[in-house]
Amino acid sequence: MTALGRYLVGVATVAAATLGLSFAVPLDDGPGVRLALGIALVVQGPLGWWLVRALGTERFLFVWATGIATRLLVVGVCALVIAPRLQLTLEPTLLALVGVLMGFVLVEAVVLKATTH
Repeated sequence: MTALGRYLVGVATVAAATLGLSFAVPLDDGPGVRLALGIALVVQGPLGWWLVRALGTERFLFVWATGIATRLLVVGVCALVIAPRLQLTLEPTLLALVGVLMGFVLVEAVVLKATTH
């Protein structure tokens, strides 16, 4: 399987698990979890693939640092602007966002590890 294939399978697995979880949490928390999943997919999907493609290049550290900074920025904007404006419960929304982002980081690690062998 190619690196892209591994990455897509990993992202789809994390997304499917999160979507399923969003229907198992209390009714008021589900929309925040689903929003967190959408935000994470939009932000992390391209960032993760950019990192995988940068493996072995001089720009790898720059790409990695940019991804970390972007994730932190996204969590801050979600906490301070998006969730309050949409009147979502902050705790489950942010917990889901951070959890999904970390799940995608694990996918990156697995794909990078498999790519180096």
